[in-house]
Amino acid sequence: MAPVTDPASSDGSAGLRRRRFLTVCAGLGLGTAGACTAAPPRTRSSTTPPGGRLRPESERDAPGTADWRLGPTGPVDAVAGYTDRVSVSPGEPFALHVSTTAASFRVSAFRVGWYGGRQARRIWASERIPGRARPAPHTLSATRTVRADWPATLTVDSGGWPEGAYLLRLEADTGHQRYVPLIVRSAEGAGRTVLLHAPATWQAYNRWGGSSLYNGASGAYATRSLAVSFDRPYDGVGAEKFLVYEWALVVLAERLGIPLAYSTGVDVHRDPGVLRGAHAVVCLGHDEYWTPQQRAHVTAARDAGTNIAFLGANTCFRRVRLEAGEGADDRTVVCYKSDVRADPLYGSHPALVTTDYRLPPAPDPESSLTGVLYEGYPVDAPYVVRAADHWLYDGTGVRSGDAFAHLVGVEYDRVTPGSPTPGPLEIIAHSPLVCDGRSSHSDSAYYTTPAGAGVFATGTMRWVEGLVAGTGLLGRDHGMDARTRAFVTRTTENLLRTFAQGPAARHAPAPRANVRTMYGS
Repeated sequence: MAPVTDPASSDGSAGLRRRRFLTVCAGLGLGTAGACTAAPPRTRSSTTPPGGRLRPESERDAPGTADWRLGPTGPVDAVAGYTDRVSVSPGEPFALHVSTTAASFRVSAFRVGWYGGRQARRIWASERIPGRARPAPHTLSATRTVRADWPATLTVDSGGWPEGAYLLRLEADTGHQRYVPLIVRSAEGAGRTVLLHAPATWQAYNRWGGSSLYNGASGAYATRSLAVSFDRPYDGVGAEKFLVYEWALVVLAERLGIPLAYSTGVDVHRDPGVLRGAHAVVCLGHDEYWTPQQRAHVTAARDAGTNIAFLGANTCFRRVRLEAGEGADDRTVVCYKSDVRADPLYGSHPALVTTDYRLPPAPDPESSLTGVLYEGYPVDAPYVVRAADHWLYDGTGVRSGDAFAHLVGVEYDRVTPGSPTPGPLEIIAHSPLVCDGRSSHSDSAYYTTPAGAGVFATGTMRWVEGLVAGTGLLGRDHGMDARTRAFVTRTTENLLRTFAQGPAARHAPAPRANVRTMYGS
């Protein structure tokens, strides 16, 4: 697989580089086609899940596909594509927009899951499709938004596709390949654990065509996009954020066999129906960009008794709006950040102005939901266990004071006295660190609500990466090892199994409030 990148989450940062996403070890515990017309070719699924069942549980032990990993990507224009929506309901058609310098290409749709350790299954494959190189993208001058706006190459019918997270692999006849991510979303989450994917954050960091919400074509923060579009491919391998921060958790959750549902922040923004009656919601490793509607809907689910897990850091940090794109609603992610006064809604709708949630004109720090507050980047520090007897650590064998090197990074959160924080709240890991010359701590924290919901935040962005620590699967382990992998895996299993039973306060020990002890206030 070609190199993947991990751009930093601080404005103007150069970003971290990742190397190769290496071969997954079996058994690990974890240009357009043809003359495109107004009615592009329509393809149907050729594979129906056993018994026609579409629920993720039916997929756990289905035969996997070893050949799901990415080959060489080649030049940027070798092959790339995007879908006309970030998610679809099972059976809903979607358009795929592709540009390639090859004479032809194929598409394979791989569903990520356990599959006996193979981690994916080919659900569908296309016939050979004629290739065509499409024009360079254009930029909307007002917001420096890059859009490809290519014609649809083909329409794919997702009939027979189980709910889940998918990697569409574009396979040019030159041998070059790239991914396109797609979620087949669940209509209902009642009694299930909802895995909440983060395409708004994927798009925020996407530099395809030259610009993201962090850097402009020159690389400068000052010339960055103020709005970014889903109407373009993702850069690099095509699915870097999903692979680094989400893939390993999907595999683990499906291995456990708990009832799962799949959705995205964009979908919850539009319709919170999947959250109703859900036993848990899991926000994955990097979920920074939230609309106010998404935040309100997740908060309401928590207040109704749905457990929430934040398996990263810097979650719900940026307030964004979703606006229309070329041909559909919610295809543009708007975030003015430090240019907040230029936001057209600044004087009229302060609660919709796109900047950090904690900042004026409508400050609302994320800690009121997550229990922790984002503090800094970059950092690399050991994760230090504070409450070894907490139920989350059952079976890990840890003692208070045990440390796991490099597990805190590259961004971190902490409990911050004085910020709005639910209670009672227990700090179960308290990790000393130095960030930009300043001493501080990263905290893992747990609290419960009157309705019984349990809420856990890891306080580190590397948690999901820790699920494959020491394997080389992501090309870079940050120095994390197999001992860290075993600890993170068992802790995450405890979390998912407990949260999958319903409101955690009803069947797990209550948090022991210790913020005053830890911070003296």
